[in-house]
Amino acid sequence: MTSHASDTERGRDDVVEVGYEPLDSQRIVDLVTDARAGAISTFVGTTRNNFQGKKVVRLEYEGYAPMAMSELHKICGAIRGKWPDVVRVALCHRLGVVNVTEASVIVAVSSPHRREALEACAFAIDRLKATVPIWKCEQYEGDERMWKENLEWRDGAAVRASCCSKKQAMVPAEKT
Repeated sequence: MTSHASDTERGRDDVVEVGYEPLDSQRIVDLVTDARAGAISTFVGTTRNNFQGKKVVRLEYEGYAPMAMSELHKICGAIRGKWPDVVRVALCHRLGVVNVTEASVIVAVSSPHRREALEACAFAIDRLKATVPIWKCEQYEGDERMWKENLEWRDGAAVRASCCSKKQAMVPAEKT
């Protein structure tokens, strides 16, 4: 897999990215900035330092970039179907190690008015968590690790093992 994959849908102002580089929220906001838009809504998902009393030291994400990007493009299309006035959409997800406080996912949507931007942004992150084949392993202090399944994910794999020292069943992650 390449270290970075980016694509702009032909004839549209949609950008999807899946890669190993740190995400820059200002760069992504700049991607959706447009003179036709009076509103930009963003969601930035970051790694927190705890989960149910355990100290989280980092997350590790795995995914198949071409398939993930295909699903991200479907989300862009769904946004355009529901909110035709949306001007630009950027959906960016990081793979690999994501340390505490770093961004793992950024959604940015611009539109002429705030309501469409806010609703489309919320829709995008909810759909992303439900459909995009990217998996997360929480790594805790003391070498304990646990693959986490998004509560929204219905068809995820039952077992993940590559970053974990032994196979463990996936457990639902809490909704954020």
